[in-house]
Amino acid sequence: MRRRSSGSSEDGDVSPVEAPHVNSTSSNHSTLRQVLVQSPTKLEHRLSTDQRPSFSISRRSSSINWKASDARNGNGVVEKPSSPVRTTPPSPLSLFPGANSPRAREMDKAQETMFANRHQRLRSPWGISILALVAAVTGIGFLLAVIHSSVTRQLDPKGCRMSYMRPSYAKLDDFDTEHTRLASKYSLYLYREQGVDRDTKVRGVPVLFIPGNAGSYKQVRPIASEAATYYNQVLQHDARAFGAGVRSLDFFTVDFNEDITAFHGQTLLDQAEYLNEAIRYILSLYLDPRISARQPDLPDPTSVIVVGHSMGGIVARTMLIMPNYQTNSINTIITMSAPHARPPVSFDSQIVQAYKDINDYWRHAYSQQWANNNPLWHVTLVSIAGGGLDTVVPSDYASVESLVPDTHGFTVFTSTIPNVWTSMDHQAILWCDQFRKVITRTIFDLVDVNRATQTKPRAERMRVFKKWLLTGMETVAEKTVPRSEATTSLIVADNSNSIIAQGGLVLRELGTTGGIRAQLLPIPPPGSPDVKRFTLLTDVKLDKAGENGKLEVLFCSVVPSQPGQPGTGLTYQYDLSEGATSTTRLACRNTAPDVITLPASTRSTRYPFYLDGERETQPYSYLEYEVDELSEHQFVAVIEKPTNRIPGFVIAEFSDRSQSHHTRQIGLRRLLAFGMKVRLPSVRPMVTEIKVPSLQSSLLAYNLRISGQECGEKGELFAPLMRQYLAEPYESKYFVNAREATVSLHGVSPYVPPPLTGRSAGEDGLSFQFWTDPTCNSTMQVELTVDAMGSLGKLYMRYRTVFAAFPLLVVALVLRKQFRVYDTTGVFISFTESLDLCLRQSIPLMLASLTLLTLSATSSTPAGNASFWHWKKSASSMLDFYQNDFLTGTQDPMFLFLTPLIGIICVGVCTVMNYITLLLTHVLSGIFSLLTFRPGWVRNDDRKKQGAGGASGFVPSSPRRRMVTTAVLLLLVSTIIPYQFAYLVACLVQLTTTVRAQRIASELRSMANSNFYNYVHSILILMLWVLPINLPTLVVWIHNLAVHWLTPFSSHHNVLSIMPFIVLVETLTTGKMVPPVTGRFKHVTSILLFGIAIYAAVYGVSYAYTLHHLVNLVVFWLAILHSTADSWSFSGLSRLYEGDAEDRKRGKEP
Repeated sequence: MRRRSSGSSEDGDVSPVEAPHVNSTSSNHSTLRQVLVQSPTKLEHRLSTDQRPSFSISRRSSSINWKASDARNGNGVVEKPSSPVRTTPPSPLSLFPGANSPRAREMDKAQETMFANRHQRLRSPWGISILALVAAVTGIGFLLAVIHSSVTRQLDPKGCRMSYMRPSYAKLDDFDTEHTRLASKYSLYLYREQGVDRDTKVRGVPVLFIPGNAGSYKQVRPIASEAATYYNQVLQHDARAFGAGVRSLDFFTVDFNEDITAFHGQTLLDQAEYLNEAIRYILSLYLDPRISARQPDLPDPTSVIVVGHSMGGIVARTMLIMPNYQTNSINTIITMSAPHARPPVSFDSQIVQAYKDINDYWRHAYSQQWANNNPLWHVTLVSIAGGGLDTVVPSDYASVESLVPDTHGFTVFTSTIPNVWTSMDHQAILWCDQFRKVITRTIFDLVDVNRATQTKPRAERMRVFKKWLLTGMETVAEKTVPRSEATTSLIVADNSNSIIAQGGLVLRELGTTGGIRAQLLPIPPPGSPDVKRFTLLTDVKLDKAGENGKLEVLFCSVVPSQPGQPGTGLTYQYDLSEGATSTTRLACRNTAPDVITLPASTRSTRYPFYLDGERETQPYSYLEYEVDELSEHQFVAVIEKPTNRIPGFVIAEFSDRSQSHHTRQIGLRRLLAFGMKVRLPSVRPMVTEIKVPSLQSSLLAYNLRISGQECGEKGELFAPLMRQYLAEPYESKYFVNAREATVSLHGVSPYVPPPLTGRSAGEDGLSFQFWTDPTCNSTMQVELTVDAMGSLGKLYMRYRTVFAAFPLLVVALVLRKQFRVYDTTGVFISFTESLDLCLRQSIPLMLASLTLLTLSATSSTPAGNASFWHWKKSASSMLDFYQNDFLTGTQDPMFLFLTPLIGIICVGVCTVMNYITLLLTHVLSGIFSLLTFRPGWVRNDDRKKQGAGGASGFVPSSPRRRMVTTAVLLLLVSTIIPYQFAYLVACLVQLTTTVRAQRIASELRSMANSNFYNYVHSILILMLWVLPINLPTLVVWIHNLAVHWLTPFSSHHNVLSIMPFIVLVETLTTGKMVPPVTGRFKHVTSILLFGIAIYAAVYGVSYAYTLHHLVNLVVFWLAILHSTADSWSFSGLSRLYEGDAEDRKRGKEP
């Protein structure tokens, strides 16, 4: 392989030019001598008019070959050739006829002159072409639009009320290193509420709280405080609950010293290991009579309920796959804002692998056909997501649909949960008052101390979760009335007018008759062609059986009269016969357990919730049944109990499903262009539903407008109420007093795996449910449009991590172009000039190719990529859960524009990063110049001799010292410090080298100095883009040092991961320029950088940690190039730390 130097040395002329030391070939000396001898006059004239370096251009082939007229060292001293002159081999073009003809030489000269003039014009690193400027401004404009949209548009209102508590914590010191090796780093606490809990003895059901990333053990206090208060004030006085096995909750919490779990897989595994031992210890406490105050007749606990926040939820799932997991010690897991679907960032290989192992284990377990083969058959997992206000973890990642079937768990959003009805940020989900009340009541409803597991069976637990956390209108919601027994007897006269013959029931007031009144709605028989559903809405709370309130709704069946049996034996009875001789007796079931609570909607309400300081609003009560569910009954009885007129409305009706349900098949492109309009007729059911199957993506936002609802003089009973919902995951949002609504959803999201079980056609898409006053008899128009600017903001949360990978595509292509030009011409162009060249060809072609790749992946079937799945007889064996890991994470052809959009944004970001780096190096260079002030009377010759090495800060260390420094650093990496720390040091050293190179290039202008500065600057840009991938692990290491945890990271002490960086950076501190490469090996650099660009775009987001190793490979190749100056030989490696003694005396070169 032949090498060519960027400059050569020659005797004679001495010009005020500073050039770094480069290795020259004797063939270049011979060529340069011929040029100098042939045109001395021209050369002298240029030197006399311009003090900048002169260049002679020799073109013998299609590759432009720049030759420096003088090759001087860092002090401006002309170096003389040390090797005999050799004849330059003929150019390959000279073998063809006409290659050396006058016409060909004139064309070559014209091209070279054009390139030279252009390079002189763009020589400054600050220069930028119009194309690059337009691309950068466009990219930054899009980025600012995305950020602005994310903070100003499509924002969910904040509705959390503040919670208060009086916490205290008892540290369990006995759980020490005898139980676990991690006891010296972590601690276990028992929560106690002051003024409620009397002592620190355990007497209830154990619950373990796991804090999240950098979370505190004290974050347990809102939920634990509410649990202690609720049990003390309510449950312990409830004999029925006490008999059902409800006891107090013993909340245990763990102090992880605010470990950063999201960035480090080993920390995740350490926490899981510690918690398994903690559960073993917690369960042992209930066996110790000195600590336990449980009733002696209760079974000893064998499992613990686990509540995890953020990454604590992932730790909870990890515990079940650890070797020290005690079988069946966990059967209920509740997580809040936990990223189950994928890791929040992929900067650490262990966190990515840990996620893969955890999720594969859970999927494999639930894919088993028989329960005996499923180790997780008894485990229920419920993931609660905060929604759009959570800007720490995308709520799309909280989905567990790809992990567990709906028989064992589900995902629900806080805006769905009854009486909560608001989104929450990442921390508010812990202290939100209305939410913590629901969680504590849910846990109390789960427990049963009469069982060793301390909880109800799995099926009952799932029923409890659905009861408390879902709206009750989902298809999986279970109705209680069809399974319950009749409790109430209703007696009415045969000739009474209480039976409503047809239509529905509308009451504008209650108590108009001055006494108890029952109104009966006949239930149509099953199989009726028109009537399908019964609905009832009221603003009054429905009474349970036996309560003496305002309104009670019963489902009744006629009891045949039997001689000798005057009574029915039911607990409660309403005799409304008024002494009539002919009566009908009805056996009724109370509907209160199936009541669906809806937020109140009046002309004065703004949100479905009320805030601190606002008057509490009574929610609406809503009943909804399919007629088939009421097949055992003949009447719906609405019983008014007030004896005086009171405000309140009741609307009850049987409606045809074909009139209440509408499906609009409209494509996203048509919706984007024209919107969607639906006109609802004046005669319509109280509840109307519109489904749009095409609305599934979480990347789009919409605006919805309701108009035309008028009631005239009568006045409306309630303002329009709207609910938007997804069938899976369970996300509902309510809009009261609905006129306009901003619609956003968490449906199909980038990088999120597909569901474990396929969805039916009816479950896809977004649905809108409208409750309107049917007495108004007015049409209503619903208009839905795409909010383009609001949709931009949805890209922020889904594609934040793309900036850890995608910019490397631009940087790699720019660096690739720089090396290609350098290997061809000997000129290492600036970053902005190379970016301009890339924008003309390589970047557009790359983005177009990636877009086509996305399109091709979209048209392929997912099952064709499932060959990696090795689980036989698995229901999920045909699913590829990693099909969304590459490119932009979505296979929807609607979003093909994302690839070029992200590309142009990254061009702008890289341009800004380049100028920030330029500004930083210039500022540091100026500061250094001020600190190393030299008097103005220093002679010019002395200034040239001092050069850049005149300052003591630039004096290079000896080769031995550099070798010792490198060896010590590598030794530390292999033993104590992670290689990420050494990488940070390498970045700082490279920054100082770039600052020195910039100072030399600005003070002593020459092509060689400019080449070296552009080269080290581009290497610094490359290293800076890789730095964010390494910083999180470094932060974890520093945090562990702060808590005196000195156990090394086994996964981050690979010397080979950092050694090439150290070697290259140390080499650049000597001022050695990488030599150009000719021949076939010049394509190696291009291929390596092109490979980085491809990988960064395709898999960089999902596997960002590999980018460090790919760049490390390129750096290794550059180190090899530096070690081979004239010929390929392993002896050249020794030159990395060798230098000419005379050079060391002169000082460090650029």
